[in-house]
Amino acid sequence: MHERTPVLITTTGPDKPGVSSVLFAALTRHGVDLLDVEQVVIRGQLVLGVLVGVEEDPEGLQEAVEQAMATVDMSVEVRIGEAIEENPRQGSTHVAVVLGRPLTARAFTDVARRLAALGVNIDAIRRIADYPVTGLEVHLSVAQDTEQSDVELRSVLADVASSGGLDVAVERAGLERRAKRLIVFDVDSTLVQGEVIEMLAAHAGVEPKVREITEAAMRGELNFTESLERRVKLLEGLPESVLDEVADAIVLTPGARTTVRTLKRLGFRCGVVSGGFTRIIDRIVADLGLDFAAANELEVVDGKLTGRVVGEVIDRAGKATALRRFAGEYGIPLAQCVAVGDGANDIDMLRAAGMGVAFNAKPALREVADTALSYPYLDAVLFVLGVTRAEVEAADAADGLELVRP
Repeated sequence: MHERTPVLITTTGPDKPGVSSVLFAALTRHGVDLLDVEQVVIRGQLVLGVLVGVEEDPEGLQEAVEQAMATVDMSVEVRIGEAIEENPRQGSTHVAVVLGRPLTARAFTDVARRLAALGVNIDAIRRIADYPVTGLEVHLSVAQDTEQSDVELRSVLADVASSGGLDVAVERAGLERRAKRLIVFDVDSTLVQGEVIEMLAAHAGVEPKVREITEAAMRGELNFTESLERRVKLLEGLPESVLDEVADAIVLTPGARTTVRTLKRLGFRCGVVSGGFTRIIDRIVADLGLDFAAANELEVVDGKLTGRVVGEVIDRAGKATALRRFAGEYGIPLAQCVAVGDGANDIDMLRAAGMGVAFNAKPALREVADTALSYPYLDAVLFVLGVTRAEVEAADAADGLELVRP
């Protein structure tokens, strides 16, 4: 048997039906072995690369391919004798999701340069979002894949994200990345806009005092349980009806409804673990169709708030405990869980989850999170998980939901 000559064929032009069939028909007539194929379409422009092995007359194959592609008005480049790697890549080691609004060429150039300086190869890039942020999914290969190289990669990308005004999330490639099955959200300033306790405080005329305590707790300067008790004490005497008034005034974070709807389509268990209050959280759970919730219970006597919390307090440690409990109830390993939050009281919960996402978060949380998102759109969480905007909109369209963009 004669040694086969490698031939690399690259065809480009407007994407349209029939291009692949015409090319492969020409290849079939020459009895080639198909070694590799890759195709990408960018804004209607097709790039199709095919590596084949031909036993004889590679020049004849080149002529046949060029004539075939001319019939469909496609450009083609044929390179005979292209070297074939003896040890082809076994797949990417990491996946980075790069988000920007906008995502500039300058910013991405910085990403590429820093990766090159580490000896990290970019294997593939695909767009995953054009709204409300631009997102690229970048598949990477680290030459010497060690724990230290993993730390260096994450550190470098975190640095370039900070200096370039980007969000960059890095995960190990492979099955684990696509195996997430449960997600838990913090509520205040994560799933909803603002802090619920401050809305309650506004009715009592003590909002500035409550906000001051809240900010100290979120920065990690104050024990959460103590801060909760101090804030709730300021609500003493408020009529119970205020809880419903505040619940009616809740505004979801942009993208929250889309995020939950999409993840539930994918089979995720979705819920909330909050230092907020059950009377208000229950309304959010019902509205979004969430699967589980844990929150604090305000004591009410004779139709008025007593200024006390009853039952187990959902504090920093309690949030992590609740996550573990819900994961156990659904039989989902913690490695397949995602936690999203914004404050220091979410630290233990994010550490317990397989992926911890800091959403518009305070520095104390960003330091321990697997990834940090700084744009105020919760659906960016979908992009980090590998879900594309096109997939979200196609599923919504199939369910008869109208696409609305500003």
